[in-house]
Amino acid sequence: MATQTKDRITCHVLDTSAGKPARNVRVQLSTTIPSPANTTTAGTSSPGAPSGGILKEFESTTDEDGRVKSWLPFSSATSSGEVPVYTLDDVLGEIEAASASTATSSRWTLKFDTASYFGGEDETFFPEAVVVFTVKRGQHYHVPLLLSPYSYTTYRGS
Repeated sequence: MATQTKDRITCHVLDTSAGKPARNVRVQLSTTIPSPANTTTAGTSSPGAPSGGILKEFESTTDEDGRVKSWLPFSSATSSGEVPVYTLDDVLGEIEAASASTATSSRWTLKFDTASYFGGEDETFFPEAVVVFTVKRGQHYHVPLLLSPYSYTTYRGS
């Protein structure tokens, strides 16, 4: 039986100014999941999250082909020092279970660190490219980002 080699949310960054894949771009993926009523969780509440929401964050870096195929849990410098232990499939499963009787989609955010890629904030108009999108139950999402120092565009890939 083959193992899954890529997560259900992937991305691909292409540097249109150079005509090549954008290698080593730091990317963060996040969502806020509803917290169960009257229970405690190991997640971290986000100051900007809706009331009762738990922020789940992931990070990765684009490979030699400019792709992110899998994500690791993100632990910020301001966190309690505990390393989060969850996978993207875990979080998608939590969202799907929590929304079984309500909405069938969730909102996600991709943040691409374009300033570091282009060599500093003075080298690009957009120090980060932010893409907010909706994920529906059970689907795979591929988000390409076409990037240059002064513009970016994105779409839902296949």
